[in-house]
Amino acid sequence: MHINELRDFDAAAVRISVDLVSQLKPADLAKPTPCAAWTVYGLVAHMAAQHHGFAAASTGDGSPDHWKLVSLGDDPAETYRAAADRVLAAFAVEDLAERRFPLPEFSAEATFPAEQALSFHLVDYVVHAWDVARALDLPVSFPSEVLEAALAVARIVPDGEIRLAPGAAFAPIVPAPGTAGLDELVALLGRSPAWPVAAAA
Repeated sequence: MHINELRDFDAAAVRISVDLVSQLKPADLAKPTPCAAWTVYGLVAHMAAQHHGFAAASTGDGSPDHWKLVSLGDDPAETYRAAADRVLAAFAVEDLAERRFPLPEFSAEATFPAEQALSFHLVDYVVHAWDVARALDLPVSFPSEVLEAALAVARIVPDGEIRLAPGAAFAPIVPAPGTAGLDELVALLGRSPAWPVAAAA
């Protein structure tokens, strides 16, 4: 996939996540999410931290400090929007395709080509947008080309014991026969498409 297509798809997913987070109310912050370890507050703080981490990585800065959870302050939606704006600006540079990304959450030694780093970011923000939408009981959809690109990434994410390790990016694949589209993607990344019904079962 061409870097410019991937960049556009990623930006679309991020903007959808910004729109969802903008609908937060203070009472929502303590709600559970499909990410079992996080409330809505924790999820949005993680999403903001990831934006900052990827933005720094795009400049070659691999310090783990950039990936630490951030305080959402008095206006969590605006704090999140600022983090999203930062990463979108970082990804908009003309020479992005020539850059390599140090991603300490993925590897302490390796660096990753821009296309691969953007693919990681894209799939994260499609699934995290879904997480936010489910937690807030809001509808969410993605342009078909964005979803297809994210699915292509999700289908090659390794499964197995690696997903049971502490701090694993995704839980094990959830069996969801007959699912397609966004439901297939979230199942591949360890969420039940039926959440929160499945969580309560």
